[in-house]
Amino acid sequence: MSEIVKCKDLPYKRYEIENLKAAAEEFKRSAANASGAKAVEAAYRKYLAEEEKYYTFASLAYTRYTLNTKDEFYTGEQNYYDEIGPVAASTSTEIGNIMLDSPFRAELEKLFPETFFKNLECARRAHNEKTVAGEQEENAIVTEYSMLMSTIEVSWRGEKKPLSFVRGFMDDGDREVRREACCAIGRALGAHKAELDDIYDRLVKVRTRIARDMGYKSFVEVGYNRMGRIDYDEEMVKAFRKNVLTDIVPVVAKLKAQIAANLGITDFRFYDDGATDCGDPKPYPDAEGILLAAKEMYHEMSEFTGKFYDKMLATEAFDTTARDGKWGGGYATTFENYKQAFILANFNGSSGDVDVVTHEFGHTIAFDFAMNREDRSVGIGSNETAETHSMSMEFLAWKFMDKFFRNPDEYKYKHLSDALSFIPYGVIVDEFQHIVYENPDMTPSERDAAYLELEKKYRPYLSFDGIPYLEEGTRWQYQMHIYETPFYYIDYCLAQVVALEFLELSEKNYDEALKRYLEHCKRGGLYPFGKLVTLAGLRSPFEDGALAEVASSVEKILASLRSGMKKE
Repeated sequence: MSEIVKCKDLPYKRYEIENLKAAAEEFKRSAANASGAKAVEAAYRKYLAEEEKYYTFASLAYTRYTLNTKDEFYTGEQNYYDEIGPVAASTSTEIGNIMLDSPFRAELEKLFPETFFKNLECARRAHNEKTVAGEQEENAIVTEYSMLMSTIEVSWRGEKKPLSFVRGFMDDGDREVRREACCAIGRALGAHKAELDDIYDRLVKVRTRIARDMGYKSFVEVGYNRMGRIDYDEEMVKAFRKNVLTDIVPVVAKLKAQIAANLGITDFRFYDDGATDCGDPKPYPDAEGILLAAKEMYHEMSEFTGKFYDKMLATEAFDTTARDGKWGGGYATTFENYKQAFILANFNGSSGDVDVVTHEFGHTIAFDFAMNREDRSVGIGSNETAETHSMSMEFLAWKFMDKFFRNPDEYKYKHLSDALSFIPYGVIVDEFQHIVYENPDMTPSERDAAYLELEKKYRPYLSFDGIPYLEEGTRWQYQMHIYETPFYYIDYCLAQVVALEFLELSEKNYDEALKRYLEHCKRGGLYPFGKLVTLAGLRSPFEDGALAEVASSVEKILASLRSGMKKE
């Protein structure tokens, strides 16, 4: 589609699942009668084209539902896709199995990227016909959770505000404001604790049942396969968490102690985690101004990023306003048949608004390369690869932060310290989910206790005292990934490490870093995560010493920023 059509005007129609089933039957006949690999390949790519139609309309429905969860039509459409999603997955798995078992497998492997058959093997291990009913139930419960979270309101200074709006005050320069915001969010979520516990209970039970129906000991194995992990496993993740504990946590603890001392805080609490002793960076442009400043930035960054951002603006591919009924997170998605991307965010006046514009735009760059690649069989890659695209762009945007902040170094200091501090939190979320799914009969209070112990293990520098929501160990309920996409969160940690490597490179040679980054995005899912990192000339996060090296680099950059601000 060559003409520019605004995202809100893209035609939508409910995708009829029978069309996908018919395409699957046609593929089966063609594959059964094929005389060679080329014929099987042609039949598969024809099926893939039909599958792209399904994903296009499913994505449109989801996007419009999240823009207004009170919209009855798109709520109904989302419920429909919750029902047919597992059927589509089952159909896709069936087609994948035929490809995996093809008598022309050896020849077919030469016609597709090296990740293609590995991805199919993951899908086979994650789904079969026995899991459809359970997955339908799981989808319905996840939608129930997202609807609940989108409607929770926080009492804030005499008004009712969305969670995402009040969350912005957790980074405020005034400690009392941070405490006020933390308590307000805690009260709002605490009022729904029983509902959130019930939803999670049901999710754990149905996911465990799915796993056992497939012959697995726990959902952990299913979760890893759903995430498409083809070149690392649970033991490698466990070793990564151990390295975080030894190489990252002490550096973060030292950083927080320095911040606390400089701010005169003797009891560093949870709501102080977003504090900085180097100013309180808030963007000076308003919401519209941020998008316009980003236009300048991306045009100066490169010809490609400038043209692509212009297309995003022309199609009105940004919705950044927090409002009642809107889903409270942020994401980027694609409408494949239209070759367009879309970004949802909830601006709240904090520096995080700039992070969203850079982060989600990084995703859409990779989306654009994948949507326009001749071979679209492997997309943008697995999640840790996808998050590398987004997190790395956050740091490559540093060069242009004067367009958003009056003192860019204040922002850089906070952004970098938050990035390093995130990694211990990320492994908490990951290890928590391993514990839960390995012990699916845990009571809500046992889960809360387990979470609290992990907080003490990986973030010993934080105190939860005085805020019941935190003292009781229920902070995890605010992390939507735990409910919606289990085992996703470690991908952010792995990607953050690679992104910090891109930052280090950009500090030495910006043009080279940008070149390597765009090449990395262009490769997308053509190679496994580890190989992609190597091709970019970087170290794998799983390598011995990699985390220690990254932590040391971050310390040096932070020290340089701090020194520069003192001289000013």
